[in-house]
Amino acid sequence: MTNMISVDRYRSLRLLGALVGLSVALGACTYNTTAELVTASTPTDYRLRHPIAITEGDHSIVVFVGHARGGLSASQRADVAGLARTWVREGTGAIVADVPVDTPNARAAASAYQEIRSVLVAGGVPSRGIKLNRYRPDDPREFATIRLTYPKIAAVAGPCGLWPDDLGPSVLNPDYSQNRPYHNFGCATQRNLAAMIDNPADLEQPRPESPAYTARRTAAFEKYRKGDPTTTVYPEVDKAKLSDTGK
Repeated sequence: MTNMISVDRYRSLRLLGALVGLSVALGACTYNTTAELVTASTPTDYRLRHPIAITEGDHSIVVFVGHARGGLSASQRADVAGLARTWVREGTGAIVADVPVDTPNARAAASAYQEIRSVLVAGGVPSRGIKLNRYRPDDPREFATIRLTYPKIAAVAGPCGLWPDDLGPSVLNPDYSQNRPYHNFGCATQRNLAAMIDNPADLEQPRPESPAYTARRTAAFEKYRKGDPTTTVYPEVDKAKLSDTGK
């Protein structure tokens, strides 16, 4: 009887050892695929601390109007026409024109607004997409201007210039002892990068491919069919070489 109990116990221990070994082996396999790699770099990433967000911002220009001239100059007309082109491409709302009233240049500003409106309509902005907003400056000595504003999708980051902790060693600065970058580190870089982005959608998804140049593709296929070289020949390339005179 004692021998039978010993044999059963031995078999049970062998089975338990096999199960433990199998679980360890499976755990080792999953550990290599799910474990987080820790390097010697700083633990705080400035891209996570100052992320670039997609939001709706305002794009505006200012038109200066004197008290004795009601029309637009050539440069001002070009600025307004450029605003119309950008609105057609990226505008998400109406163009609001802030025109001053009860100011020394109010009459000239009203005349300039009519020309601004005609330039915007000629540039592709529908008349219903232009809103007039009359305002009175808080300070009567302030030079009143016409401001044109429209909403657009923009990439923003910040605000920058926040210094919640000391840069040097301090009992109030735990990041110093942990070798972490200061809070404002990387904020200016992220803000400048966001300002340079032309299409904020590029941060979320790639642009679709443009159609192939059919004429050039057909010419290359025709050369390939005939067995001719498909490379492009540039006859002007030799003109850029230096002369051999004096060698």
